[in-house]
Amino acid sequence: MTDHKVGTREEWLAARKELLAREKEHTRRGDELARERRELPWVRVEKEYTFDTDDGTRTLAQLFDGRSQLLVYHFMLGPEFEAGCPACSSIADGFNGLHVHLANRADANLVCVSRAPLEKLQAYKRRMGWTFPWASSFGSDFNYEYSASIRPEQLSGGAEYNFASLGDRTALLEVDSGPLFETAAGCGTDLAEFLQERPGMSAFALSDGAVYHTYSAYARGLDGLWGAYQWLDRAPLGRNGDDHIWVRHDEYEAVTA
Repeated sequence: MTDHKVGTREEWLAARKELLAREKEHTRRGDELARERRELPWVRVEKEYTFDTDDGTRTLAQLFDGRSQLLVYHFMLGPEFEAGCPACSSIADGFNGLHVHLANRADANLVCVSRAPLEKLQAYKRRMGWTFPWASSFGSDFNYEYSASIRPEQLSGGAEYNFASLGDRTALLEVDSGPLFETAAGCGTDLAEFLQERPGMSAFALSDGAVYHTYSAYARGLDGLWGAYQWLDRAPLGRNGDDHIWVRHDEYEAVTA
């Protein structure tokens, strides 16, 4: 017997209609937040960043690929990683196909960017069966200046993430078990390397040849981009206490065997 409240169809319908009113309010507030995001001031990008791509070296402006909008997902795959972050890998599964619609219907190019060398990105992309564009910022300051990576010396403090100070992270280097340790190990790297990468997204606009930074989000600010979370938030058990630990799609059989 379930421990959850059980009622009649009539009771469910009455409660559902009451909830619907609040959902509609939430939707209207979401529309308003989206408008407010669009009204943020644009910041001109003065620095010339370069990226390694399947088509050769490209500037940030060239990553737009002829479009007026660029959406960047800061994917956690550092130079010493052997595999991408499993959470980033889970969210990126939803980019396949989606990037085609964004490019052709919304004049927006969706590109993942990571610090790992291009060859490592290409190999992991083949493993996962992905088709979206993925650029390497190896040797560039791009990740650092958009709060997607921190330098080794910043593990003791001085780095910012999600618009706040990260503080001293060196105590985490002593962890030798648990989810964080296991996730780093699953990426084929140690905690010192793993902690230098952070997930996020940034949006840019191209106007009259100039590139502008328009928006960035990190941490829970990425929830809305994660299709699996949107489904789970409507499922009977919700996220079921699993807000962080995900598995790459080609590893589930090994996990459940």
